[in-house]
Amino acid sequence: MGTESQTAEIMIAEARKALWVMVGFLAFIWLVQIANWAAGYALSQSFGIAARDPARLPDIVTAPFLHWNWAHIEGNSGPLFVFGFLAAYRGVVKFLGVTGLIAVASGLGVWFFASPLSVTAGASGVVFGYFGYILVRGVFDRHTIDIVVGLVMALCFAYQFTGLLPSDEFSWQGHLFGFVGGILGGWLFRDRRPRAVAATRSATATRPLGGSPVTSLERPAAAGGDPSRAALMKELDDLGL
Repeated sequence: MGTESQTAEIMIAEARKALWVMVGFLAFIWLVQIANWAAGYALSQSFGIAARDPARLPDIVTAPFLHWNWAHIEGNSGPLFVFGFLAAYRGVVKFLGVTGLIAVASGLGVWFFASPLSVTAGASGVVFGYFGYILVRGVFDRHTIDIVVGLVMALCFAYQFTGLLPSDEFSWQGHLFGFVGGILGGWLFRDRRPRAVAATRSATATRPLGGSPVTSLERPAAAGGDPSRAALMKELDDLGL
């Protein structure tokens, strides 16, 4: 019970961090939007992604923070907050790594494949990346609750898949490559530690009279255990395998 309670506390703490990270992210892009609007959207023009212009390649980092008008940022803000929170609540550090990967994948997709002379800005590529990440994370991490979350999101936001199809109305390249980046992030940042370790420790624990719990891995050879096997299993356990 102590371990379960501690795990729940850690998850709540990470969810609280995820909430404030997304509040801060949205506050920042809205502040940028005010400055961008005041400048006649010169920031989007200057720091958006210009297709196949080598000098503008670094702008794949700045483009997700910029938008072209108020309707643009309003349309992105809701999905960005919801998907971003769901992507971050398992761990903010992992979330930041996934976000970086998505931004690069989406930005490169636009830079290579967008129409010539076009300039692209907006957080929609990151939104689609979070969407893809949420859909696959539960499968890769083998978390039942995340699998359920992924299925629910897929059903509730099925219309989002239309944004992956070629269109002249939006940057479908950013959507598609962001989505692929999110799936890749789910694989690269998956939980590699077997979830059965804690259950195995609990199942093998014994409590001798007048003593503290001793697992089967710690039993001496005199009690019927194999010392070489016990040593090997302890090494694997120390390595987290």
